[in-house]
Amino acid sequence: MGELEKQRIAALQKLLKESGIDYYIVPTADYHNSEYVHAHFKMREFLSGFTGSAGTLVVSAKEAGLWTDGRYFVQAENELKGSGIVLYKMLEEGVPKIKEYLEKNVTQGQTIGFDGRVVDAFFGKELEETLDGKNVTFVYDKDIASQLWQDRPKRPVSRLWIVSEESCGMSVAEKLAKVREKMAEEGAEHLLVSKLDDIMWLYNIRANDVECNPVALSYTYVSKDKAVLFIQAEALTAETEQHLEKSGVHCEDYDNVAAYLKTCEMNGKVWCSSADLSYMLYKLVQSRAELLDKKNPTELLKAVKNPVELAHIRDCYIKDSAVLTKFLFWMKENAGKVPMDELSVAAKLDGMRTKIPGFLDLSFPTISAYKANAAMAHYSATKEHFSKIEADGFYLVDSGGQYDGGTTDVTRTIALGPVTDEMKMHFTKVACSMLRLADAKFLHGCTGRNLDIVAREPLWQCGLDYKHGTGHGIGYILNVHEGPHSLRWQYRPELPETELEEGMIVSDEPGMYVEDSHGIRTENIVEIVSGEKNEYGQFMGFRHLTYVPIDLDAIDTQYMEPSDIRRLNAYHESVYEKLSPYFEGMGLEMLRKATRAV
Repeated sequence: MGELEKQRIAALQKLLKESGIDYYIVPTADYHNSEYVHAHFKMREFLSGFTGSAGTLVVSAKEAGLWTDGRYFVQAENELKGSGIVLYKMLEEGVPKIKEYLEKNVTQGQTIGFDGRVVDAFFGKELEETLDGKNVTFVYDKDIASQLWQDRPKRPVSRLWIVSEESCGMSVAEKLAKVREKMAEEGAEHLLVSKLDDIMWLYNIRANDVECNPVALSYTYVSKDKAVLFIQAEALTAETEQHLEKSGVHCEDYDNVAAYLKTCEMNGKVWCSSADLSYMLYKLVQSRAELLDKKNPTELLKAVKNPVELAHIRDCYIKDSAVLTKFLFWMKENAGKVPMDELSVAAKLDGMRTKIPGFLDLSFPTISAYKANAAMAHYSATKEHFSKIEADGFYLVDSGGQYDGGTTDVTRTIALGPVTDEMKMHFTKVACSMLRLADAKFLHGCTGRNLDIVAREPLWQCGLDYKHGTGHGIGYILNVHEGPHSLRWQYRPELPETELEEGMIVSDEPGMYVEDSHGIRTENIVEIVSGEKNEYGQFMGFRHLTYVPIDLDAIDTQYMEPSDIRRLNAYHESVYEKLSPYFEGMGLEMLRKATRAV
């Protein structure tokens, strides 16, 4: 284990020496800083062997180090064995950030290299500031590591398809008008967008260039009177070309974006987001115009769902919840009676989802994790490494679908047999955490950082925590993780805080993870709604979109406050009300039992 990666790191170090580069940075990213990337862009995975979706590799002549977050600590430790790569556990005490590591180790006049197409401008600017005064040279116009990847997968390209106005509620012209209105408010003459889901939303198009994310590799450049979409020619059809042309959108080849930006008119400010735009394009535009570095206006417009979208989403989540509930009932009834493993039950659930009307794809690969495997928050079973499932302990499934009507995401943990008192306590506290947050009442103007503690408090009171955020936005027939809003307790300068607005949807997913024992996560998606308005301001709250029972076999009421019990019973009452039309006979009886009052 790890020998192949050790050889690849050594080969890269040789290339770096030949190129005069002292430190080389390899992030997990495509040209658009997407969260999930196509195999073509998985250079970090190729070099290190670490398969998690988030991580950055830094290689020097003396060392190779990999930085990743708490979701992947256990996984990274296992996958890096034998490679010689040092694991740096992000946000852990005493562990330096990448910029701190470089500040400490880089000496006067040294050279730092990276592929400027896959390093975002925010990080690049941070490096410039951190290493200012050390006379450092940045080499970002060469993909040096690509020389080692002889059988690299081809860059993805898939056909565009159109989301109808009946489904998305707004025309392209209306969306462009709103974007231009935001540009005028900020005094920006031009807007450059690299974020793929923003572009798809703006032009009411989708594609399949990234697994489970219905997006196409693209850029767009918008001015007062012009909208240019940079797209691979093979992605266009006669229908999509007509759709874009009718909306006043001109198409250029995807690979021509840099050449276009070098020659087009750039009078006035150019709005772009350094968090999403590549360092290479950022530096190019910076050399020609004054920059307005802010979150894309498309991001907030996309995050606040319109009434048409919300109606589709509510319906979509109920149908999705019914199917997941049936699956969980099947699991509890059949564990230990029929052969099953993490892969086979995931395939069963995926197959059940395909029968839901309007199903397009999964929203992410199903996380199917039994017992200790669930302690890895983003565990992925493979054909080489998976566990058989018996009538014992906890099983966790985190899953969702893409539908013509929304994008779903839900996690449930169930007891398939005996569990310890500690496991029940952990499960109960997590359930209380989810329900308390969903029941929160707050004033308009709050951000996710104001509210995150509501979910964590039941666990923090016991000296427990989960090493991931509590919530993220969800796209509409788009990425399962969507900003700009989120629920987290830590301040992160690269993620500006966003006020929670009516019409946003967000996940509510506390958890508890004990290495070599168990993992628990209970995730509902909630809609942000307006409440009463009085002399103190506009009050806000949440409304459940997910209606899936919480496993009462794992609940121990001694760990609940009376208000927690009321919340659980009220939620289960609504679950029965919403799902009962989808059940009959024995299934209906199982639903009634699963949602009984405690």
